[in-house]
Amino acid sequence: MKFSESWLREWVNPSVSRDELSHQITMAGLEVDGVDPVAADFSGVIIGEVVECGQHPDADKLRVTKINVGGDELIDIVCGAPNCRLGLKVAVAMVGAVLPGDFKIKKAKLRGQPSMGMLCSYGELGIDIESDGIIELPQDAPLGVNVREFLQLDDVIIDVDLTANRADCLGMAGLAREVGVLNRQAVTEPTWQAVDATIDAPFSINVVAPDLCPRYLGRVVKNINVKAATPLWMQEKLRRSGIRSIDPIVDITNYVLIEFGQPMHAFDLNTLNGGINVRLADGVETLTLLDGNEITVPNDTLVIADDKQAVALAGVFGGESTGVNENTQDILLECAFFAPLAIMGKSRRLGLHTDASHRFERGVDPELQHKVMDRATRLVLDICGGEAGQVVEAVSAEHLPKAATITLRRNKLDKTLGHHIPDTDVVEILQRLGFNVETANDAWQVTTATYRFDMAIEEDLIEEVARIYGYNNIPNTAPQAALTMPDHKEADISLKRVRSIFVARGFQEAVTYSFVDPKMQNLVHPGQEAMVLPNPISIEMSAMRLSMFTGLLTAVGYNQSRQQGRVRLFETGLRFVPDAQADSGVRQQAMLGAVISGVQNEEHWSMESKTVDFFDLKGDLEAILGLTVAASEFSFKGATHPALHPGQCAEILRNNRVIGYIGAIHPSLEKPFGLNGKTIVFELELDALLHARLPLAQAVSKFPANRRDIALVVDETVSATDVMNLIRKVGENQLVGLNLFDVYQGKGVEPGKKSLAIALTLQDTTRTLEEKDITETMDSVISALKTEFNASLRD
Repeated sequence: MKFSESWLREWVNPSVSRDELSHQITMAGLEVDGVDPVAADFSGVIIGEVVECGQHPDADKLRVTKINVGGDELIDIVCGAPNCRLGLKVAVAMVGAVLPGDFKIKKAKLRGQPSMGMLCSYGELGIDIESDGIIELPQDAPLGVNVREFLQLDDVIIDVDLTANRADCLGMAGLAREVGVLNRQAVTEPTWQAVDATIDAPFSINVVAPDLCPRYLGRVVKNINVKAATPLWMQEKLRRSGIRSIDPIVDITNYVLIEFGQPMHAFDLNTLNGGINVRLADGVETLTLLDGNEITVPNDTLVIADDKQAVALAGVFGGESTGVNENTQDILLECAFFAPLAIMGKSRRLGLHTDASHRFERGVDPELQHKVMDRATRLVLDICGGEAGQVVEAVSAEHLPKAATITLRRNKLDKTLGHHIPDTDVVEILQRLGFNVETANDAWQVTTATYRFDMAIEEDLIEEVARIYGYNNIPNTAPQAALTMPDHKEADISLKRVRSIFVARGFQEAVTYSFVDPKMQNLVHPGQEAMVLPNPISIEMSAMRLSMFTGLLTAVGYNQSRQQGRVRLFETGLRFVPDAQADSGVRQQAMLGAVISGVQNEEHWSMESKTVDFFDLKGDLEAILGLTVAASEFSFKGATHPALHPGQCAEILRNNRVIGYIGAIHPSLEKPFGLNGKTIVFELELDALLHARLPLAQAVSKFPANRRDIALVVDETVSATDVMNLIRKVGENQLVGLNLFDVYQGKGVEPGKKSLAIALTLQDTTRTLEEKDITETMDSVISALKTEFNASLRD
């Protein structure tokens, strides 16, 4: 947003310097990108009038003139500009004047004719205006007055980089309001005589999409003179805002755009077929724009149409067929409020980013249209003449944005800013911003202004108070934080240690989505209810996972399909199990899962290539369980799981409570998941794993240990774990070591039986065990095994 300092000071003129003003605006969050002079540096140029203009006797393209500069004598100047003519008010560089580039004007003769100065063009004065000749000043320009003073060229163009939420400052009114608030000064808006209808000129307006265009105003102005000259003051204000002058009607609509931030458009009334219809395009109609380009309007784009065809892209660009031209006599002025979502993205998709779309897609004040319509009508009548009809309005009040009502709490304001701003300052800041403020119970009830689309929550008001109060006025206070030791329990196992062991054993950590394909999950957990997302990313990611299995198996299939022959993955995360007893209706549990597939080891000449089996992953799991220093609390028990192979599945228990499952994937799941070969997987509850038993230090026995081996014959259905647990129980404190070192079935052992070879290590901390002590212990163990399992010693 570019604007001139002098124009801003017409609205509000704080007693601060130019640099201070720029700094104020920047500190308020409206960053000043540049401050540039409106003209180059020059001196000695005054206003004159051409009182004589004749052809140079020796040059076809030169004219000999006499210029009246308000002195006692006329000045002879030779000029080559094609627009030099009698009666023209011009900019005269007198002898001794210095033009941009340190160009000094001296007495000269051109083809034998004396020239005591120079008639200047805009370019020669360093003013960025395209022209084919010398400057043509208004006829009421006073002779002899310095051109810099008359054109207010000791002015600067301030370029402000606005963020997308500050559309209210895309006009002089909004910028002046900000400066007024920052300096606690009232803003003086321009005044004009309201325009009453002098002719009866009704016009039909039909808004088919009121949610996209809640308000549309139209006004007919007849018998205008489009060949009238745009006043110099308006041309200059537009130029200093980065807009070139075109014709008076376009200049007026651009002027009110910069003045109030409200885009407008003017139609040639006589080219419209019937009334105005605001509707969505049908997707096939074409429109030739004012720049001559023809486009096919997408069907989700809002258009302004007459009874026959689309005549403009709503809020973006006008159409060529209904544009104002040099033959226009009657116009229809349009002023509307378009919902930001109706315009947002449409112009960029068509490559038509315009000043109007830039404002509409960010939001304009929905209460501004009547005021701007009257302002534009007055300017048209004053500059181009004509007669105005009544204002015709189509409005849908229910679709117009409403001002937000927000509660601002004193304690929240102080806590967020870390500084106390007096109540009177808070109220004054909010009121100067145009907000209505009511005080109640150590808080303020704030009704924001309709032009502030960015006000929605309490933090928005806090930001407004802080930036107007001045961030530099809030003292720099270093934060204070008392250092406290973390509450760490020695028995807790960190997840980092678990990950480290997995990585050390050749695993890669996977991170899969918490939401999965319900069809694939139903294969893993048939018939089990899952939490379904109301608005999923896709149907393949619409159910929350019931276990880690679905994501890990999908990852294995993905890797195997990309020539990864050996896959070892682990993952930690939450599972989501519907549970009516839970507060939210779903139980979230932290889980640990792992999967292996392919060969046991990477290819190597010294190792045999073998496919992974159940015991490979079981060994990895036991390494993790070893972190608890309580391996005896964990056990594995044969079980069934719908996703795991019968006979190759086991429950994982801690203190006889099931905490997870381990096993080979059921063959029926291999094809759906794209698995190639045997896949082994486990999952267990993290909470049951991350608690260790603290080791207790005790003296090492100085007495010798004794080993005794026994070979027991038991039914093949008897679990070796149960046998060893019984031996530990009977052996009590003297049994310091127990190891199953062989399991045998075959010759010498009856069918249906198996032989378990177990080594027992006996030791006492107070004495050397005698043979009778050892024999008594062994006899007790063998007797207990025979009673419990009908075990016998193998011959």
